[in-house]
Amino acid sequence: MEKVDLDRYEITGRLGTGADYEVKAATDRETGQQVAIKRPVPQAISRNQHEAIEARTEKILQAYDEIGFSTNLISPILGYTDKGNHDSFFGDELNAEYQVLVEGRASGIPLLGDMMSKFKGVPIGVGQNLFSLFPLVKSSSVPSNPIHNQILDLEEVYLKAGYIILDLRPQNIFYQPGPGQITMIDAGALVKLDGEAPRGRPPFDINDVCLEIIKFYTTPEEPPADSKGYRDPRGIRPIVNIEQELDEMARELSQCPEPLVQSGSIILDKIRGRSYTEYAQFRADLTTYLDQLDARNAAGDNAPEAITTWQESAHWLKEDYWRAFLFDPDTEMSDYSS
Repeated sequence: MEKVDLDRYEITGRLGTGADYEVKAATDRETGQQVAIKRPVPQAISRNQHEAIEARTEKILQAYDEIGFSTNLISPILGYTDKGNHDSFFGDELNAEYQVLVEGRASGIPLLGDMMSKFKGVPIGVGQNLFSLFPLVKSSSVPSNPIHNQILDLEEVYLKAGYIILDLRPQNIFYQPGPGQITMIDAGALVKLDGEAPRGRPPFDINDVCLEIIKFYTTPEEPPADSKGYRDPRGIRPIVNIEQELDEMARELSQCPEPLVQSGSIILDKIRGRSYTEYAQFRADLTTYLDQLDARNAAGDNAPEAITTWQESAHWLKEDYWRAFLFDPDTEMSDYSS
């Protein structure tokens, strides 16, 4: 990582806006490389309420300096600026100082598009539904390496350095259907395992990661019978109360066949008891649960119709919204078949 001058970059478009950061697409004038320019959301800057975001940026830089270069599962941080006034670069008049990050553009699509686009009719949840919650159709040319496993691979890298990454919601994960690979674009919710426990709850540990993965990337629901069921994301609100989340998941699970109830309940009970001490334990339980979900979905009376619905929904990835990312649906989806 190095300090950079923003004048070397030319903004080419908007990639999205999250709770903390606004992200612009840009081109490096010196190398031609496509990059992502990330700054605190302008609303927070204009109200002088971006201090917490700035602290998060510092944490991202520190952890990336320690760990980030050791994995390709996270967007590479190419550079950062000093804290300063960047009005001239962004073309606004915020009249405030803040830091800017420059990252390599992640290939593929976000598993959850930005919420503003939902109001324009974009099916922002299609990535999460197609490739994580209901992966009914596999690529014929890529060995299966589910999104869940890749997230766990990333978490294991950070765990060795004493960190866990939280806020694993699908808007923070890009996915390339062609090679079947994820890239995390926001690892700002970092927690040191020896950190102080938040008020009113146990200290953060790997069980919190396991809960997020089971919440955001699995569902006991049967595959949608209509393509409308692939449009909107599922279960994406942040986790506030652990017990409440586990109770809701248990209620949803209780409607399933007994083998699914058993394998899913093992995971929920271990998370509730904070029993997972290493990711390998969770990975094994999760693999059993996912295998049973796949078997249930494949054996259903409406399985052929469900696959047709999946393939119909996949056509949404040809819309202009998704082509604005580093993603060519005609190439990336060519090997998907039933």
